[in-house]
Amino acid sequence: MLRLSKKSDYALMSMKHLATRSDGAAASAREMSEAYSIPLELLAKVLQRLVRARLLVSVQGTRGGYRLGRNAALISVADVIQAVDGPVTVTACSEDDHNCDQYTKCSIRDPLWKIKNRILESLNTVSVAEMAADETPAPVPTHTVSRMLFVPPVGEN
Repeated sequence: MLRLSKKSDYALMSMKHLATRSDGAAASAREMSEAYSIPLELLAKVLQRLVRARLLVSVQGTRGGYRLGRNAALISVADVIQAVDGPVTVTACSEDDHNCDQYTKCSIRDPLWKIKNRILESLNTVSVAEMAADETPAPVPTHTVSRMLFVPPVGEN
């Protein structure tokens, strides 16, 4: 099963959190940890990896914390995942490592590498800005629902 690691999940949540701040203000690790119920120590390590990859900037001082290192539209989901977990892979073998005993006989290596490249291309097409803009709609309060007018679909009575 292809699946993101918890670290990548946390990194993407943090990046989206920062991208939704209209004022571009810094957010502390503690603030994000509490907002998403992420263990602070783990989140701090994830944020430091994002700083090393220059996707985040660490801001010192009383209003310190983390800010995006560049415009959210210029940061892809692939950038975030690879900063935290390293290169995206779907198989244990790599294009650089020819030491596998099955290398010369392997019939699935090339198709799997094509799949990996397509996954990576897809992850590169989604930006942190798109994730931040893709807010789930707030639930409609029940007292409002009772006042809504029901209009049947066209052709039904």
